Amino acid sequence: MAEPRVKYAATSDGVNIAFADTGGEGVPLLYMRGSPFTHVQLEWKQTSYSSWYGSVFARRRLITLDCRGCGLSDRGAGEVSVEAFGRDIAAVADKLGLERFALSAGEADGIAAIAYAADNPERVTRLILWDTYADGARFAEIPQLKAFLSMLENDWDLFTTTLAYSMNEWDSPAAKEYVEFLHEACTQEQSLNYFKNYVMKADTSDDLSRVTQPTIVFSHKNVAIPDFDTVRNLAARLPNAELVVLEGTWAQPGGDLPIVEAALGRLLGDAPRGVQPQPGEQVRGSLVTILFTDVEGSTALTQQLGDAKARELFREHERITREALAAHGGSEVKTMGDGFMASFGSAAGALDCAIAIQRALADKQVKVRIGLNAGEPIAEEDPDGHGDLFGTSVILAARIAAQATGGEILASNVVRELVAGRGFLFSDRGERALRGFEDPVAVYEVSWREG
Repeated sequence: MAEPRVKYAATSDGVNIAFADTGGEGVPLLYMRGSPFTHVQLEWKQTSYSSWYGSVFARRRLITLDCRGCGLSDRGAGEVSVEAFGRDIAAVADKLGLERFALSAGEADGIAAIAYAADNPERVTRLILWDTYADGARFAEIPQLKAFLSMLENDWDLFTTTLAYSMNEWDSPAAKEYVEFLHEACTQEQSLNYFKNYVMKADTSDDLSRVTQPTIVFSHKNVAIPDFDTVRNLAARLPNAELVVLEGTWAQPGGDLPIVEAALGRLLGDAPRGVQPQPGEQVRGSLVTILFTDVEGSTALTQQLGDAKARELFREHERITREALAAHGGSEVKTMGDGFMASFGSAAGALDCAIAIQRALADKQVKVRIGLNAGEPIAEEDPDGHGDLFGTSVILAARIAAQATGGEILASNVVRELVAGRGFLFSDRGERALRGFEDPVAVYEVSWREG
């Protein structure tokens, strides 16, 4: 990927924000990498960034920016806050004429991204977060962060060296390169201002429930700031989020690149054929939630209304289902005449989709039964080259759907546990003996009717 030219956008409060636009294909992806350690020009030559840009983002339209006070943006911008960084995002999007875009942010920049997505659902279509958190005051209590801040305040050279070497192999060329990069990206004074006035104080916890966009939260298992539990709890509180766990640290994606690419492909809907799971390969990185819909009494309805009128009703079901899938991050796997099979990276997203379908069909003549289960299916291609999912988790979802009546949503216990605390209401429908399964399966009905 060629290094893009650096351009500028002016914010509503008069700050000049540096950004770079690769001009690639597909959904525009505006990426805040982790202030204050960003530099839209030098990072293209920096080892810890180049692996991402040259692989995961090589074919996508990637827009990177330096928030105020960082990199090539105005250094003496003064205010650093959630609202100020939101103005930086808006300025770049406005400059490029982006009506809708995906927003990605790492570490503390994730706070501003969450708030912006919550306030601008008509503009942000997807949200991608990397090792981020919501509550600055709680984040500030992490022991490792306190130690880093002490170094930052008292010894800038020691701080930059320690940070660089903690993210790269000790005494490696990449670590030495990153030390130089940090000195170019920001100053000690600017970094202290950023941490004390933003990182330690910003809190977007109350915004989490308003982030309805399909979201992926990436968490590196070996990152201590923030720790894995903090990131996992953030993902649990976002209504439509999928948690993807990665090895290593921020700067060492290594073997995780295929997992990142697959997750982004699911979210953005632009996965190329070359990164689809190979035949017989288990879907990796996260649980997949499978949803089946089935029109109740489709044969009788056709006989009653005639082929033409019945087909009109079935087309309405297809339109409603596809719109719901698009709105809630679902991927259509296949249609089966009078029903659908779909997959989701998020159990909450799958349930929201099922509820949206039933509510849209509530006053229609067509009644649909829906069943859901979650697991790790096998991905294969059919003879025509279309992707499909197989395995026990898929079969169970289909069997559960067959247990429902028109207008019902039934789910497995796995789905119910995945969305615990998300506000969904379940009623126990008891254990069912399902064809092909030796042991009875617990089934739960999902409440969807308002009032």
